[in-house]
Amino acid sequence: MVSSAHEAMHQIFREDPELFARALPKAGIALPEPTTIQLLDTDLTEIKPMARRVDTLMRVDTADSGSYLLAVEAQGRPDPDKLNSWTYYLAYLYAEHKLPPLLLVVCQDKPTASWAAQPIHIGLPAHTSIAVFPLVLGPENLPTIIDPDEAAEDLALAVFSALAHANDPALPAILEALATALATIGGETAQDWAEYTEVGLGDTPSRAFWRHLMTLRPSRFPGSGTIIEETRIKGRAEDILRILDLRAIDISEAARERVNACTDLELLGTWFDRALTVTNAEEMFAAEA
Repeated sequence: MVSSAHEAMHQIFREDPELFARALPKAGIALPEPTTIQLLDTDLTEIKPMARRVDTLMRVDTADSGSYLLAVEAQGRPDPDKLNSWTYYLAYLYAEHKLPPLLLVVCQDKPTASWAAQPIHIGLPAHTSIAVFPLVLGPENLPTIIDPDEAAEDLALAVFSALAHANDPALPAILEALATALATIGGETAQDWAEYTEVGLGDTPSRAFWRHLMTLRPSRFPGSGTIIEETRIKGRAEDILRILDLRAIDISEAARERVNACTDLELLGTWFDRALTVTNAEEMFAAEA
């Protein structure tokens, strides 16, 4: 299982190697249809003591256009040093595998995606010796999925779209559609993608909102004090306090105790919604005062 938002953005292609072939056309990028896809070792280290690792690497075979390598890099911000690394990766992969390499950069914000899409030219002003043209998937060219039925048709693509739009104002609607799709499908697959989504959202208010959505399904025995209900109540209270912390809202000891002492899931849900917009913690309790 993934351990960070960065890992989630590229490792999803290991979870579902065919995802890139479905995602790129959504961004208007056409590649030959793959017949087989093989995950490769990501270690690009030479004998010299300098480790270089691409995030995710695949060999893609096609019926009519031969084979190629796809290097997937998750990029969280513009980084000039990456331009050198990416050029090295492609040159090394071509020399090592004797196959044409492609670079796919996946981003969660538009400025980084625009930066990553710029061609890399190495040489003199009068002559370019090496040119690199990254493929980019991000919030600017990857459509949002806000229809639960559409999300249910391709969970991997729906999760990737949600992570790519992690900073989009429309993210709540995207997450609600994904949550509905997962609830409809159910089972271990839905649980795995729910966990993947939570990790991929990182330490942000969106992650707390996602956890909130995952606890909205009502208990079969409300008010019975079962361990499941107690776990949901505890998690909902923690999410409220966490989102206030992330928004730098001061929380008095009295407010903290009031949230932790509440056992009404519906009321906690109301407080959670208010926690997203209040200017002080006491505003959450305005209607209950």
